[in-house]
Amino acid sequence: MAGGNFLFTSESVTEGHPDKLCDQISDGVLDDVLRQDKNGRVACETFVTVGLVIVGGEITTTAYVDIDHLVRDIIREIGYVNPTYGFSYDACSVLNAIGSQSPDIAQGVDTGGAGDQGLMAGYACRETKELMPMPIMLAHKLSRQLAKVRKKKVLPYLGPDGKTQVTVEYRNGKPYRVAAVVVSTQHTEEILNRSKKKITKKAREEIIDKVVYPIIPKGMIDRNTKFYVNPTGKFVVGGPKSDTGMTGRKIIVDTYGGMAAHGGGAFSGKDPTKVDRSAAYMARYIAKNVVASGLADKCTLQLAYAIGVPEPVSMMIFTDTTNKVPEGRIVELIKRHFDLTPKGIIEKLDLLKPIYRLSAAYGHFGRTEKTFTWEQTDMAKTLAKDA
Repeated sequence: MAGGNFLFTSESVTEGHPDKLCDQISDGVLDDVLRQDKNGRVACETFVTVGLVIVGGEITTTAYVDIDHLVRDIIREIGYVNPTYGFSYDACSVLNAIGSQSPDIAQGVDTGGAGDQGLMAGYACRETKELMPMPIMLAHKLSRQLAKVRKKKVLPYLGPDGKTQVTVEYRNGKPYRVAAVVVSTQHTEEILNRSKKKITKKAREEIIDKVVYPIIPKGMIDRNTKFYVNPTGKFVVGGPKSDTGMTGRKIIVDTYGGMAAHGGGAFSGKDPTKVDRSAAYMARYIAKNVVASGLADKCTLQLAYAIGVPEPVSMMIFTDTTNKVPEGRIVELIKRHFDLTPKGIIEKLDLLKPIYRLSAAYGHFGRTEKTFTWEQTDMAKTLAKDA
């Protein structure tokens, strides 16, 4: 994909989407454990459906987590406070089905080995200031804007559930224009027209004006850009009332929007001894520093681990012909300057802190908040100098 003309689409979802609701609960549990016990081991899964939240998984810790109180607080903060949404923090049932971690896994992890086998991928490119692909960054920003105008009551008829999608036209391998924008957002019945089958033209124009235009750069929109707002006509029934949710079902939304490879392991609800999460963060950190250093304009890094073994069993770099030095040389630099053991990753990125719920909505990468330590480019000058 180094060159050529093509269309590429990525999607995002709001914090009120059922799957993201589950991710935030799972990471909320993780944060509460780490707040009390930095050595706690957490693999927490959440399932949500009509009127019911089930929190399960394996947790070994000295901490006490009030699951019922935590779950209801998160649901309330997201915005499910109105019975008209068919799901609310004070009316749903919460079932705690958490067990303890297997001692067979613990004996390999406690000595510094990886918490599981698997492969992880990190990616960076020069399409945006965040060194992320443009389609996913725009989709995330649209989703955050949906939440912002809802919570600030700029568009008070919006509900917590929603999805966004952005199609970017590439020419010669670079973003040229936005070809299409899709915004599907939950809403109350007040913006339905008389037929009750679709939202009013006025509401559609308001959503485009208050959500789309503040986010999509003016230079990327032209007269042929298509806008789709609630394409089915209406979206009154949403959230857990209309769709079940589960932790870890939005792994492409969480990462690079499909622009780069994915190892397959979800992030939320897992403590950093699980390389599904920590090594994916490290791979992003390294790839971003490689691009920021000028060694390549695009960088994909794949790592693979065996359970209980500290060092990765493999490493692969792919720069899509944008590298300024041989890829083999970049691999040598990575091995020289980065500790890729779980212990080394945790220490370098300072991962034993309650920082994870914030990552559970609007993407784990391309973020500017200080807690996203894997977004730093503090190693770029070192790599450039050594190269």
